[in-house]
Amino acid sequence: MLKNYKMVLEYDGSRYDGWQKQGNTDRTIQGKLEGILERLAEVPVEIHGSGRTDAGVHALAQTANFHLDTRMSEGEIKDYLNQYLPEDIRVISLDRAGDRFHSRLNAEEKTYLYRIETGERKQVFERKYIYGFGRPLDVNAMREASRYFLGEHDFKSFCSNKKMKKSTVRILKAIEFEEEGSRLFIRYTGNGFLHHMVRILMGTLIEVGEGKRSPKEMKEILKAMDRSAAGTTVPAEGLFLEKVSYKD
Repeated sequence: MLKNYKMVLEYDGSRYDGWQKQGNTDRTIQGKLEGILERLAEVPVEIHGSGRTDAGVHALAQTANFHLDTRMSEGEIKDYLNQYLPEDIRVISLDRAGDRFHSRLNAEEKTYLYRIETGERKQVFERKYIYGFGRPLDVNAMREASRYFLGEHDFKSFCSNKKMKKSTVRILKAIEFEEEGSRLFIRYTGNGFLHHMVRILMGTLIEVGEGKRSPKEMKEILKAMDRSAAGTTVPAEGLFLEKVSYKD
């Protein structure tokens, strides 16, 4: 009998072409996981992730689910996956889920973390996990600008998919700033995110922090509903999917 399993995993996205399995590459997180589960089950197994992290983006707690017919316990499946997964992907937890549970469709909100180094020297051993911006930023101005994004808005200006046909309306519940020496950590929590949305929001806020834009401009950028109105797309290495929340 097929059972539904929910798992939480972490991964270093540095050497992968993103979460989603693609025909032109075998370097995807979904592809690695499905390959191991297919070996276990001896039939193809499809994994559903809560979201599709892009190439180079990391996850501290990605949630996924899959259906499997096996007599193995949850702990044994988890151990089997971790035994054969590469060292930059790890299953943190794996449990039985209700038959109707779907990691993407049932997600209530997600939190993404972006890490920036504003100091002159980029840390050699953390270069894959923080954006080495290398210049000071006006964090108070960035905080002021970020308030314009809170609540329900059409974030079309912050979507890199020009062919997007579905609604680009999303709800941003919180944008939190944390300073640690020359490092700046910014967390975005919302009910969903568009393609490159966090990285474009981040690039726009950085331009505010540099004095290139005023906080009040954020209102006009939202109203424009045009990608060219917003700021640059910052690099992937500073971005982490930190948390996915569900009703239960």
